[in-house]
Amino acid sequence: MRRILIVLLLAILLLPAPHKNKPELFGPGPLLVRVRALPLSSIDPSVNQVGALTYKGGWQLSSPHRGFGGISSLMMDAHGQVLALSDSGTLMGFAVRPRPDNRHPFIAPLPVRAEDRSQPWWAWDSESLTHDPATDRYWVGFEMLQRICRYAPGFARVEACRTWPDIEAWPETGSIESMARLPDGRFLVIAEMGMTSDGSHDTLLFSGDPADEATPAPIHLRYAPPRGYRPTDLVALDERRLLVLNRRVTLQNLFTATLAIVELPASPRAGDRLKARTLAQLAPPLLADNFEGVALSREQGQTMVWIVSDDNHEFFQRTLLLKFALRL
Repeated sequence: MRRILIVLLLAILLLPAPHKNKPELFGPGPLLVRVRALPLSSIDPSVNQVGALTYKGGWQLSSPHRGFGGISSLMMDAHGQVLALSDSGTLMGFAVRPRPDNRHPFIAPLPVRAEDRSQPWWAWDSESLTHDPATDRYWVGFEMLQRICRYAPGFARVEACRTWPDIEAWPETGSIESMARLPDGRFLVIAEMGMTSDGSHDTLLFSGDPADEATPAPIHLRYAPPRGYRPTDLVALDERRLLVLNRRVTLQNLFTATLAIVELPASPRAGDRLKARTLAQLAPPLLADNFEGVALSREQGQTMVWIVSDDNHEFFQRTLLLKFALRL
């Protein structure tokens, strides 16, 4: 009986969050976030190393606001301020630690173009987020709609959206899970479940803005994750190296995650294989959950890696935010 229950639970966890779990439409407003500090290991609070990562802190987040949760991607600044995006088109801004210069915590739906207002609220399955610091523009990947949209600074409005046939070929519930903008203006998008013939994940390398109608067709690459894992997010370290967050669900451990690094070839060609090299694994007794978002910040010359979990708006899952120093 216990095994049957676990199998049923796995089936629930591996499916997209059901419509009934996603918060219905609400307006922008303030956000109260409760923060509870956690040790990295449940059996030894002194543990602070996992692979190439040094644990700097971890928190379980909660809020009375019905729109909070479901976080699938995030961005961080050096002061621990979070800009998070849920899988239902909701932006959340808050801080891990109080500071006098922190912005006011908020929650707000993404802006929508007039021609898109007929889309049902649950279809805005926003799973990936990236940013250009020079122009302060943002890009969001929508999994179910299979489109990429560009937003003006401050998410003031939608500037452009584009749906690519390359992405439409992927499963609707396993498409634009991971997207990153490289410092040179290229974009990399990895399919969660769009597979190539050798079992790799179809990966698109765009020479420019994927929301722009003038951008040419992307190059198809192949991402090979750690065995048994699927990619859930990525972020660029520099022009060639990217960190990829990967997730696995098993009967023994339920959710586990790996942080891996891949390197783009100097001159990428169609079919090039991006082989992941594991930097760290998060599995019990270490903190482990449905980790779906990864971000970077710089503090005193160090690269900090932030990882967040998606609670799927389920009572038996948690929103965890973990902070690590990266050693390469």
